[in-house]
Amino acid sequence: MMSKLSNLKRLTAPDVFARKNAQPIVMLTVYTARMAQLLDHHCDVLLVGDSLAQVVYGYDSTLPATLEMMIAHGQAVVRGSKKALVVVDLPFGSYEESIEQAFRSASMLIDKTGAGAIKLEGGQAMAPTIEFLTKRGIPVMAHVGLTPQAVNVLGGYSVRGRGNSEFSSILDDAKAVSEAGAFSVVTEAILESLADSITDTIVCPTIGIGASARCDGQVLVVDDMLGMFEKNAKFVRRFDNLAHRIDQAADAYARSVRERIFPASNNCYN
Repeated sequence: MMSKLSNLKRLTAPDVFARKNAQPIVMLTVYTARMAQLLDHHCDVLLVGDSLAQVVYGYDSTLPATLEMMIAHGQAVVRGSKKALVVVDLPFGSYEESIEQAFRSASMLIDKTGAGAIKLEGGQAMAPTIEFLTKRGIPVMAHVGLTPQAVNVLGGYSVRGRGNSEFSSILDDAKAVSEAGAFSVVTEAILESLADSITDTIVCPTIGIGASARCDGQVLVVDDMLGMFEKNAKFVRRFDNLAHRIDQAADAYARSVRERIFPASNNCYN
């Protein structure tokens, strides 16, 4: 398998952009080199999400993620993958102040990790930043709808786009970031009809998470997909119950140690 992967060309942002209305884009959010190795030949895009603040470090939101965290985990995922496009989130506070700040943060991420693109949250307000970055050689994946970095303004993690005003505003957000040069747009936790409208309207691919099966691709956090947590959002489908299997394995290990069954003679050096 590794010899075959070594001959593969890593996907790029233009490759993903070209998938509009074509074969669906498979994306997973991942944080470690080993998981990247396991997922690489299944995925088109591996996202190093700022959700690592919650999943890896145990915080209540994505806000505590730092640029240093994103760089460290971005490096790990790039090292662990060969084929997929690696996209790294710009964390909260690293790009909102100005387009110059955004360029410094984004260029540092790209330079230090070797990732192929960055992702940032926000719609019309961030369109000038996206245009500034793309014109300077930094591919940008946009993110509209429920934007976790704005959780304190939004008042929680509720579904977006229910009212006519918010529906139109998010649609305008998607149009703005697409026109600014984003090569793809994540649409999170929005009404299915809104996701369909965005997909039908903008020129770049949409990647849904709690959006619509008609999006040009889908993304989930790998830990959610594998069933590592007891509680999940409605849009999460568990494709395994890994937490239960880990619990069983840990129980078997603990009993083997306490009963002096492990290590056995074949685990020792004689």
